[in-house]
Amino acid sequence: MSSFAAYQAEHRRLELLRALAAAAGYRANAQLLRQYLEHVGHAASAAHVQADLAWLRDSALIELDEARAPAVATLTVRGLDVAAARTHVAGVARPLPGG
Repeated sequence: MSSFAAYQAEHRRLELLRALAAAAGYRANAQLLRQYLEHVGHAASAAHVQADLAWLRDSALIELDEARAPAVATLTVRGLDVAAARTHVAGVARPLPGG
């Protein structure tokens, strides 16, 4: 992965966590999350979103129910801490202070 592609992935992952932090019940489906990413300026393919969700699951930042179509992501407490900049996980962009 190129350095710019890695940078994009880190920022997509942060935006996914932020979206889940704002969602009712801390959960949303992959299609809605993809639309949200596009709304905030991250053009992402369905494959990118699925890969990012799998990465976030493997890092214990979300739970991912893939038995449904589309898959449903639920934020974990650790994921909420990362979204709120209370902790940092390599591979997820760190939020700027105040934003």
